[in-house]
Amino acid sequence: MNTGVRTTLVAATAVALSAALAGPALAAAPARGTGGHDATRQAVEALVKEGVPGVTLTARDGHGAWSTTAGVGNLRTKAPRSADDRYRVGSITKTFVSTVLLQLEAEGRLSLDDTVDKWLPGKVSGHGHDGRAITLRMLLNHTSGVFNYTADEDFGRTYFLKDGFFKHRYDRTSPADLLAIAMSHEPDFAPGTSWNYSNTNYLLAAMVIEQATGRPYGAEIRDRIIEPLHLSATSVPGTRVTVPQPSSRAYSKLAETATGPTYDVTTLNPAIAYGSGEMISDSADLDRFYSALLRGRLLPPHQLKEMKSTVQIEGAPNVRYGLGLIDRTLSCGVHVWGHDGGIHGSSSDAATTADGRHSVALNLNGDWAGDTTTVLEAEFCGS
Repeated sequence: MNTGVRTTLVAATAVALSAALAGPALAAAPARGTGGHDATRQAVEALVKEGVPGVTLTARDGHGAWSTTAGVGNLRTKAPRSADDRYRVGSITKTFVSTVLLQLEAEGRLSLDDTVDKWLPGKVSGHGHDGRAITLRMLLNHTSGVFNYTADEDFGRTYFLKDGFFKHRYDRTSPADLLAIAMSHEPDFAPGTSWNYSNTNYLLAAMVIEQATGRPYGAEIRDRIIEPLHLSATSVPGTRVTVPQPSSRAYSKLAETATGPTYDVTTLNPAIAYGSGEMISDSADLDRFYSALLRGRLLPPHQLKEMKSTVQIEGAPNVRYGLGLIDRTLSCGVHVWGHDGGIHGSSSDAATTADGRHSVALNLNGDWAGDTTTVLEAEFCGS
């Protein structure tokens, strides 16, 4: 994942997705809601001009909710994107997983200082990995050193390049399968000595939730977050390969370059992402989730403070990583908290001010172009 600003599951495999989609820019749909977001609307339109098929965004502040879309949700029919689109949120899943683990800590059912081996004895071992030296906190803030399974070259060829993807897109991988890939490599560093984004950390975090509760991690997210907040568009799909309606198609180049044919990658088995990036949501739900989280509705003050205790990300001076929560300092000095994420054909971003009063979430239905930071700058810093 590229955590400089946008953390994407695709980027973790070293698949270079940075150039623009060839073809003319597509017109933006009218904005819906309150005014005062001209800079944001223009930033959304600019993403389409850069090559993204389509964008959907919803913001919420003291004046209410506001939505805008640009481009198309279907390259074949030219149907526009909808403000109500549901989409795969990729690594935004990590904030949900971290929230559940912190709730379990608040209930006294586990401690962030517990070792991984306490909950998953013998699971993190081999080639220098040692679960006895890694704490749950290290998993959540990516200081564990555990190898990132999506960075495995064979995994990348199998699931992110064209030939492998179309052969394996519906594979039923288990968490044990994914963990075995990580354990076949040496750690990135000794636990607690550095920082590196690893999807394996949240694979393990979800497994710990299941061990501590005796229930699927998705059921815990549903009962503890989705239902209490009435997040009607949000789900942990498990092995379901489709995205519920309303939704747009999702597109990828499925190549190491951002040129060449564009493929529809909407249907896939998201089990390859598991607790690191499996979930589906929409922009309004993500605004509601992050606002509730930052307002203290989901965690007691101590756990929220722990979640917001950050470490510096090397090479990204304005970005720090907490426990499944990213702190970004924008050019105007505003701090926003949230996460970004990507999975095949879908790049998403969500950010909220520290008081939870101003939120924005957006999705691009292409994974090879578009910097969502420009939209955050426009929303929180623009006039």
